[in-house]
Amino acid sequence: MTYFFETYGCEMNKAESASIEHLFINRNWKAAKNAQEAKFVVINTCSVRATAETRILGRLGWYTALRRQRQDSFVLVVTGCMAERLKDDFKKNFPVIDYVVGTFQKQSFLDIIDAIEQNRKLEKIDEEPIYTFAPLSYEIGEFRAYVPIMHGCNNFCTYCIVPYVRGREVSRSPKEILEELSQLSYHKVKEVTLLGQNVNSYRFNDDDGNEIDFPILMKMIANHLKNIKSSIGWIRFMSSHPKDLSEKLIDVIAEEKIFCRHIHLPVQHGSSKILEAMNRKYTREQYLDLVKMIRKKIPEITLTTDVMVGFPGETEEDFEKTVSLFNEVSYESAFMYYFNPREGTKAFSMTNQIPMKTKKARLSKIIDLQLKNTKTEMQKRIGNIVTVLVETISRDNKNELLGRTEKNAHVVFEADSSLIGNFVKVQLKELNGNTFRGIIVKE
Repeated sequence: MTYFFETYGCEMNKAESASIEHLFINRNWKAAKNAQEAKFVVINTCSVRATAETRILGRLGWYTALRRQRQDSFVLVVTGCMAERLKDDFKKNFPVIDYVVGTFQKQSFLDIIDAIEQNRKLEKIDEEPIYTFAPLSYEIGEFRAYVPIMHGCNNFCTYCIVPYVRGREVSRSPKEILEELSQLSYHKVKEVTLLGQNVNSYRFNDDDGNEIDFPILMKMIANHLKNIKSSIGWIRFMSSHPKDLSEKLIDVIAEEKIFCRHIHLPVQHGSSKILEAMNRKYTREQYLDLVKMIRKKIPEITLTTDVMVGFPGETEEDFEKTVSLFNEVSYESAFMYYFNPREGTKAFSMTNQIPMKTKKARLSKIIDLQLKNTKTEMQKRIGNIVTVLVETISRDNKNELLGRTEKNAHVVFEADSSLIGNFVKVQLKELNGNTFRGIIVKE
């Protein structure tokens, strides 16, 4: 029996696909090279942006044609946020889909696998809306891994579909998280990213009634990895909502060197008026105060962000406030996009929608600005000796390796491929686009 995954969207989807894959591996199924050779195909979908949904709809058209071409049958399962959003309409509009599995029904994959192995059709998917965390989200053979620590979102930003397809916030028990980290250490994993729609709002009450928040969890993780002498050298986390990032968390990151000196801190906009319309629950001034606190306590930190232009009601003055905020913060990099209405969100029906031409012009301006800021910030680090996690052989030169710093910057350097998956010291010598070139430094 063979399986094949197509995964779209965020890191949480990647982690969930990896956890589902373990169900197949444990039943001795084999990964197919492509969909054409697979008995079981899983499309893990994303609904955050219309472009992702459009691409997935195109793939379903491709699978419809594949089913007509193939002499043998295959089972197609659609899961993830788009499956949760469209539910029964999905299968009705695309008969090629055999099963639709929402974000809360992933435990049903075992039932589907059982049915396939017994050559029968599963008549009903369990629709109980209870999210369960998989014990392991590790991709076999990888030296980097994702560890989900919470699921769902309570924020209801007016442009965002996530709370509707992921549900309310649920935090995973610290015991389960530490157990997964121990398993990853056994597999010699070097880097872990803690995942949640908003990791800063993590809350868990233990059996003694004590509340464990994200800073406490981070401290527990740091101590646990020290105690077991873990192979894990770096911990990252995402996504991080500014309204919940506390001084206590900043202090833990400053104290524990295992946490990377890099924070992705989505601002979304530079105007307090637009932030209020987005329901972001902080002002421009509060965000800038938070940035100042982070940089005071962790001077070596780098910050990246997400920003949206063209939100309904955004004036030229509002947009210029975003420009000025970018100049004030000087982000290392940014994910920049224009407002794309998502049906089912409050912003979808807002008045004062911005013309597409204006949205594209503003986006182009902020991208040009960020490219300059990125170059300026990266050039400051030329000459530094940094730790790099070696990832792969360079595509451009087989004698060079590509790695990533703890500040999430790419570096290429000459070295033997035996170093892949290990930490090395590299001196940054020059900048080529957004990639450093460096040389190995012997310790």
